[in-house]
Amino acid sequence: MTYQQTIEHLYEHLPMFSRIGAVAYKEDLHNTIALCNAIGNPQNKFRSIHIAGTNGKGSTSHMLAAILQQAGYKTGLYTSPHLKDFRERIKIDGEMVSEAFVVDFVKDTLAIADAVQPSFFELTVAMAFEYFANEAVDIAVIETGLGGRLDSTNIITPLLSVITNIGYDHMNILGDTLEKISFEKAGIIKPNVPVVVGEYLEVTKPVFLQKAVESNAPVYFSEDEFTILDIQSTTGQLICSIKNNNTDLAKTYTLDLPGLYQAKNLRTVLCALTLLQEKGFNIQPADQKEALSNIKNLTGLHGRWEVVGEHPLIVLDVAHNEDGMKQILKQVDLHKTTVSNTAQIHFVVGMVKDKEVAKVLSMLPADANYYFTNANIPRALLATELQEKAAAYNLTGAIYNNVMEAIDAAKKASDDDDLVIVCGSVFLVGEVDVDLL
Repeated sequence: MTYQQTIEHLYEHLPMFSRIGAVAYKEDLHNTIALCNAIGNPQNKFRSIHIAGTNGKGSTSHMLAAILQQAGYKTGLYTSPHLKDFRERIKIDGEMVSEAFVVDFVKDTLAIADAVQPSFFELTVAMAFEYFANEAVDIAVIETGLGGRLDSTNIITPLLSVITNIGYDHMNILGDTLEKISFEKAGIIKPNVPVVVGEYLEVTKPVFLQKAVESNAPVYFSEDEFTILDIQSTTGQLICSIKNNNTDLAKTYTLDLPGLYQAKNLRTVLCALTLLQEKGFNIQPADQKEALSNIKNLTGLHGRWEVVGEHPLIVLDVAHNEDGMKQILKQVDLHKTTVSNTAQIHFVVGMVKDKEVAKVLSMLPADANYYFTNANIPRALLATELQEKAAAYNLTGAIYNNVMEAIDAAKKASDDDDLVIVCGSVFLVGEVDVDLL
C-alpha cells in the first residue's frame, strides 16, 4: 500500500472516535495489551511522562517536550487528535513520523489487527510506542486520548504522571460528576510514580489523594507549589511571572502561546520539571526559557489562541467545552480592554454532537456576531441544528457550508479592531486553510 492508501485503510476499517464518537471507544485495555504483546511490548523500552486532563493536556505536553528537546534529550511526543496530517500525532524532536514507518507498521500488523479488531486509536498508540522504541528516544511525552483509567495509553509505567485539571467533558463516557471524571483521570496514577496535579477543586482533590495513597504515589499540587504573580498577553506572546513557593524565588517567562490560560499550564510544567530534575534530568534555566519562547517552532503546536490574521484579529482556538469557553471569554474581555471597547466580536462556531453544546452556547454573549458551520466529519453537529440551539440563547447568525466561507463572511463584516474567533471543535480548526486567510 502507498501512504495514502494506508491512511484510508486506517480511517475506513478501524473505528475512529474523533469521527464517529463513543461507539469507537473501547472500555478496557485488552486490545492495546494484545497489540503490544504481539510486537514485543515496545512501551517498556523507553522512559515516559504520562499526561491526562480535561483541558490543557495538549499544551502541557508540547511545553514539556519542547523543554526536554531544547535540553538535548531525544524526545518523543504522542498527542491526539491531529489537525491536518495524521503524522502530527507521533513526533520525535518536533519531526513527524515518516510515511514509510506508518506504511510498514500497518502492513506488518495486518494479521494481528485482523485478530484483535482494534480501534483506530488503539492501533495508533501501539504504532507510537513501536516508533519511540525503535528510535531509542531518551524520553517520550504521552498524552491520553480520553479519560485515563481505560485510555489505551495507560499501559505505560511512566517516570511521572501529570493531570492538568478536571472539567465537564465526554460526560457520556467518563461520568456526569466531577468526582466520576476525576476518578477516570486519576487512573493514570501508578504505584510509586509521582504525580503532578495542575488544578484541583474541593470535590476533586480527595479523589486524587485517595488514589495516590492507594498507589503509594507522591502527589504534588502545582498551584500549592507555584504562584502566578503576573500575566501579560500580547498578540503573539504571554509574559508570565511565577514564584516557586518552596524557594520564594520568582522568574519571568515569555511564551509564544499568548492565551491567558497558558499561565496555569506553565505552572504545571514547572512543577513537573522540578521532579524531573530530581530524577537526574539536566534541564538548565536557559533551556527552559529558550524552549518556552519557541514551543510552536520546536513542536509544531497549533490551535491554541493562534493568531492567523490581523485587522481584524483572527484567532484559532480548539476550545470546545465549558472550561475552554471560559478561557476564550477572558481573552475577549482582554481584547476589548486593550484594543477597543467598541470592538465587535465575531464567533465562527462549529461543534460535535456529543459535547455539552447547550452549556457552551449559554455562556456566549448575545451581543456578538455568529457564523454557524460544521466540520466535514460524521460526528459534527449540523450547522442548521447548531443555529437552532443557539437561538434559544438569543445567539443569531447565518449558516455557512464550511469554515472558510464562514471566516470570509466574518472578515467582510469586521472593522480593523474587531476580533474573529474560530472555535468549538478541534476538527473545525483543523479545516482552516491559513494560507487562504
